[in-house]
Parts: sequence; structure tokens; C-alpha cells
Amino acid sequence: MFSSEQTQNECGPVYIREKGILRSVNEPVFAKEAWSFRTTKPSRLFRREFSVELCVEDRVQAGTHTKRKEHFVFTYNKEGSLRYSVKSLFNISLLFIAENVQYIDSLLGFPEQMAERLFRAAEAKQKFSDTDYGQRALQVFSEAYGDLVLKSLCLRNRFLLVSEKLEEIKVFQCLQCLDLFGCKLGDDHELLQHLTSETLSSLVQLSLGDNHLSNRGIQKLTAPVRVMKKGLENLQLLDLSWNPISEQVVGYLSCFPNLRGLDISETNMELTTSLCQTLQKKLGFVCSEALLQDFCHGHCKTLGWAEQIVDQWEIHMSELSKPKKNNAEPRKEALRFYGRHKAIQETQGTSSTMMLDKGCSKRIQFCKPAHNNQIQASGNASGLTESPSQKKRKWMLDSKTDGSNDSAPPAKRVASKSLTVEDWDLLNSY
Repeated sequence: MFSSEQTQNECGPVYIREKGILRSVNEPVFAKEAWSFRTTKPSRLFRREFSVELCVEDRVQAGTHTKRKEHFVFTYNKEGSLRYSVKSLFNISLLFIAENVQYIDSLLGFPEQMAERLFRAAEAKQKFSDTDYGQRALQVFSEAYGDLVLKSLCLRNRFLLVSEKLEEIKVFQCLQCLDLFGCKLGDDHELLQHLTSETLSSLVQLSLGDNHLSNRGIQKLTAPVRVMKKGLENLQLLDLSWNPISEQVVGYLSCFPNLRGLDISETNMELTTSLCQTLQKKLGFVCSEALLQDFCHGHCKTLGWAEQIVDQWEIHMSELSKPKKNNAEPRKEALRFYGRHKAIQETQGTSSTMMLDKGCSKRIQFCKPAHNNQIQASGNASGLTESPSQKKRKWMLDSKTDGSNDSAPPAKRVASKSLTVEDWDLLNSY
């Protein structure tokens, strides 16, 4: 029947029932194979050093054959084995929103704790550095959270950063401290007009030292405040040192009602009796015998969620401003050959020492007397408990629910009697 080996191999196992028992006809052959399979050592599917990496294919990027791994968390246990776990739905949603942060319309009413985590996730993906929608993404966060995004901004001697990132800097709202010392703005810079806008009405400390500002620049800066009574109404400290200004600017500064400190060191003003009388009469200031610590550079630092973004801008600008080695060496050799290298070193050395010695030679600072300062501090104590950005968010949320306040007539503005022809020309230029 099925006794031949060829028939057995072709047909495979053949079973027959004999006396109610199922028996295989070619049992000895398959028994040997089964026994040999048990005795031989099973072969490994992978080698011992083989490792596997799990990836999830993104449908959007499937055409580019790229993989996404961010939905898994890979860890090693104590034995050294690789373990992985799936991220939570919250983290997956957070990463998705951070990836598409440019499509967010508004974050008003969104919890601040969740918004900070979303800001960090978008920053890790470098969404704010994108040239197309980075400014829009910053504006969404700044409109909703104000001083939480950036409360204090220090741009001291960073004139390249100011010129290249001006639109991004103007996005930050509710700044309380702004240091623009040594930014070479001049009288007609666009940033001066932005300082008197409603977005910077919460500014408390402003440093405009060493910016080549003249009397015309200060007049242009204060024109909206003096005439329209808006902008910089909360300003308390103003630094105008190292600018070619004269005693005429004292009349322009009288529009700041909360101003309690003024630095006019290294200007065209001399510490005379007439200057002290003018400041005492118009601003209620007295000359400070000791140096005011409020004007120290360490009091203004970049603080907020966007602190790392400003640092990234500075690093990027410093890399762009570095001269190439191939072009620097021939110029250096040529200056040394013509004998100008020593002269340039001397001028650079004098300028650097001059910058270091700023604030040590001719310091002129004015402040309000102690009793007036205490009264003003007690009056502003309630305003510091709630930040201007929180007031703005609260007002914007209330305006959505209740629109009855819009029907109230605006307060009548009293026209200023101290306007000159130059002031009206400045107003017409806006």
C-alpha cells in the first residue's frame, strides 16, 4: 500500500482506524523526525546583540518615509532590558497642539499652568524661531498672558538684536522693565513710538541711556503722553544718561505723574542751583547724594517664559556678526604693516575703559523726597498685587460676557494749554 518511502514523503502522514483506535500508517518515520527535533538545540531568531526600535508612521509624512517615535517612552530596567511605555493622552495632545501652534486663534481663559507647558513644548520644537509664523505664535501667548510671557527685558548694548528682531520685540506686552541702554536708537527710531503705545502702559522702569537722544527725541517721545494722556502713565524710573540733552527736557518729563527717579548723568546738564530749582518746582525732585540702586544694571534682567527665546536670538546674532577667519587675518596683517594696529588697539582700549567707567565720573541722579516716596509706595501697593496683564485678561473676559460698559460715554479729555507749534507738528506726524 503506502510502504514506499516516496509515497510516504509525498502523501505525508496517513491515519487509519483499527478496532476503534486511530493509528498512523507511517508512524516510525515521523517519530524519528520528532525525536530529532526534540534533541537538537533550537536556533535563535535574532542574534544576541540584536536590538529593535519601535516607530509609528505619520500619515501626513508617510510620503517622505519618515517615522515618528515621540508617542513612546523608552527606559531601561535594573537588569538592563529595554522597556517602553505609551505616553498619556494629555502629552500626546500637548505635542500635537505645540506642533500646530500657528493655527491657534486665542488662549484667553486657558489655564496658565497648561499654557506654560504648551509654551515649553512649542519652544522645544523651535516654533518661535520660525520666520513664517514665529511672531504670530508669540503674539497669541503674549495677548493672553502678558507679563508671564515676558515681564522684564534687557537689551543692553544689543543694537543688532533690536534692529533685526524689532517686530518680535514689539509683540511682548505688559513689560514692567525695559533696558535699552546703548542701543543707538536716535531721535527717529520706530521703537520710540512703540514705547508710548497701550501695550507698554504697564512699564515701570525704562532705560534709554547712550542712545544719541536729543531734546527733539525726548519731545517726540513724550508728545502722546502730554497731549493724549496715554502711554507710560505708570513709569517710575527713567534713565536718560549719556545723551546730548539739555535742561529743556525737564518740562517734557512733567507729564509722568508717578515718576520718582531720574538719571541725567553725563549729559549737557550741569548740577547747578537753577537745575535743582527747576526739578524741584516741576517734578518735586531733589538731588540724590548717594547712588540710587534702582538704576543699577543688575535690577533689569530678562525674566519670563520667553527668556530662552531671547537668549537664542542673541546667540544667533552673535554668530552672524562674527567675522570670517579668512577675511580677518589679511586685514589684521595689513593694519600691523601700516602701523595702524597699535593705534586701533589704543582707541579700542580707551573706548572699552570708557564704557567700564560709565557711571563713576559724573553721576547726577534725582529722586523724590523720602516722605513723598513712602506715600507713593503705599498708594501703588494695591496695584502691584494684580499685574496689568491680569487686569487686561480679566477685562477682556468680562467684556465678552457683559457688553454694558460699552454704552458709557468716554470721559472728556481736557486740552493741554502748554502745547506749542512743534507739538502740534509732532501730533500730525503720528
